[in-house]
Amino acid sequence: MRRAIALAARGLGGTSPNPVVGCVILDPSGQVAGEGFHAYAGGPHAEVVALREAGERARGGTAYVTLEPCNHTGRTGPCSTALLEAGVARVVVAVSDPNPKAAGGAAVLRRHGVLVHEGVLTAEAEEVNAAWLTFVRARRPYVTWKFAATVDGRSAAEDGTSQWITSPEARADVHRLRAGSDAVVAGIGTVLADDPRLTARVPAPLRAAPVLRVVVDPGARTPAAARVLDAEAPTLVAVAEDATVPAHLSHQAVRLPRVPGGIDLHALMAELHGRQIVSVLIEGGPTLAGAFLREGLVDRVVGYLAPALLGAGAAALGPAGVSTISEIHRLEFAEVTPVGPDLKLVLRPKSSVDSTSSGPQSPKES
Repeated sequence: MRRAIALAARGLGGTSPNPVVGCVILDPSGQVAGEGFHAYAGGPHAEVVALREAGERARGGTAYVTLEPCNHTGRTGPCSTALLEAGVARVVVAVSDPNPKAAGGAAVLRRHGVLVHEGVLTAEAEEVNAAWLTFVRARRPYVTWKFAATVDGRSAAEDGTSQWITSPEARADVHRLRAGSDAVVAGIGTVLADDPRLTARVPAPLRAAPVLRVVVDPGARTPAAARVLDAEAPTLVAVAEDATVPAHLSHQAVRLPRVPGGIDLHALMAELHGRQIVSVLIEGGPTLAGAFLREGLVDRVVGYLAPALLGAGAAALGPAGVSTISEIHRLEFAEVTPVGPDLKLVLRPKSSVDSTSSGPQSPKES
């Protein structure tokens, strides 16, 4: 199963709005006969790829699958049927499919005499599929907040300059992080101050389609010359419902309810969910990041810390709804790794309910 989970991870960034799935087929003697993973939406599912490689060796064998085999015909046929036709005798599943439209594969296999074991390495398999599970169960995209700062928490110097705090290696890693997301979100303050491109500049195989750029711009102030409006990638500008939208934003703007301090971020998440955006990367700036944290909409934090000190200047995080120490946002480390001369930290909220384990469900596209 750990090998199947590793295979599933190869699909990250390419399968949206579908899940990542890995599969390993053992022949009746217990030898690996086939492996596969879901590489892109609309392409063959992991089980089909592994069964093709296994051929007749799959008959009487065992399939290890990270997500319950689908029982749904969409752009591809049901994997439960493919396993039955191949004559697999036993199926081991890590995570039950939470989507009622595609679920039921395990029950179908059992009815046809296949031995099915569920719940093997569930936590590890859910971790690699956290974005899709959040999208399905919580009906919103999985949100990562990324920041770069000095070790004293500054994202810019006192005069506002910020290029570059972290190393070229860290910046290259950020582009890989973008490529693994469906959308990159920045606030209007960052767009006006830095004029970012917000694109994922990685080799083509790492990203099947351009990442959607989203600007949170309540007052519709994004200039016509802003690089985020160029043709390099699609862009959505989230404006307040009462904003006067200039002509150059008429095609990119989406109106959302206004709330004190900006727009309703829950409404923005619902809008992106409706557009089949499974994962979101919050890139800028500190005010927007604080607002997402305040609303309980951050599932993961990725920080790049440079071995440097500023002592003054903008903090990496703005007001986040904390007025006393008892309201602190507690996190736990998931990963600490060096990236060039910098340190990459991956953290997750410690006290919040895991959004991958509860909430209403939405259909999975096959």
